[in-house]
Amino acid sequence: MSGHSKWANIKRKKEATDGAKAKIFTKIGREMTVVVKEGGPDPNNNAKLRDLIAKAKANNVPNDNIDRIIKKAAGDGDKNNYEEMVYEGYGPSGVAVIVECLTDNKNRTAGDIRHYFDKFGGNLGTSGCVSFMFSSQGTVILENSGADEDKMMEDCMDAGADDFDIADDVVEVTCDPNSVSEVSGALTAKGYKVLSAESEKVPSSYTNLDDEEAVRKMTLLLEHLEDNDDVQNVYHNWGNMPEEDEED
Repeated sequence: MSGHSKWANIKRKKEATDGAKAKIFTKIGREMTVVVKEGGPDPNNNAKLRDLIAKAKANNVPNDNIDRIIKKAAGDGDKNNYEEMVYEGYGPSGVAVIVECLTDNKNRTAGDIRHYFDKFGGNLGTSGCVSFMFSSQGTVILENSGADEDKMMEDCMDAGADDFDIADDVVEVTCDPNSVSEVSGALTAKGYKVLSAESEKVPSSYTNLDDEEAVRKMTLLLEHLEDNDDVQNVYHNWGNMPEEDEED
């Protein structure tokens, strides 16, 4: 959930501590609750739910938990109504940050987000202050089955992808942000295992941090944002983010 590789984050979450896993389950559970209430509990008829189930499984969410969340959201057991909120601002040295939230208490969430920015050398801005520096991109992560690269490219393009990149253990497919579910579904039908499928924001330019104090504060800002249960995604344009901060 950062401005960098989604798969790096999925791997990090899979290796997370029990406490961190609980937070991941909470965040995905909120997303599921919203999409079930919007589109119903059947993943065959609710593409967003299907993609979230794949995301949950990639993050090692137990099947029992997934089923329980869906049943609760489909019935009368979940009275929470989560509202989508987006906050924009700047971290230390002008790093652009977008924070996407699902909250049942806007005042609490707004206060928390503002506190983090103020505490760690940034400032929360107005809507639109940094979003122009990002574009939306659909990203579908596939398990690398070792299939022939030409066949894989043909399948991805046939599914509606714009491009794809093969890593050691995954294939990262990019597409139109409005076509994520269609591309994901087409690739699933072709026999590929989808690990993640979602729209994300990609920065058009990057800001590097060379000052140690700025690096420390930016790291803490991201950690506190991602640790908040109301925060679903954090996007930023920190260009020289230390690799160990992403993978650990």
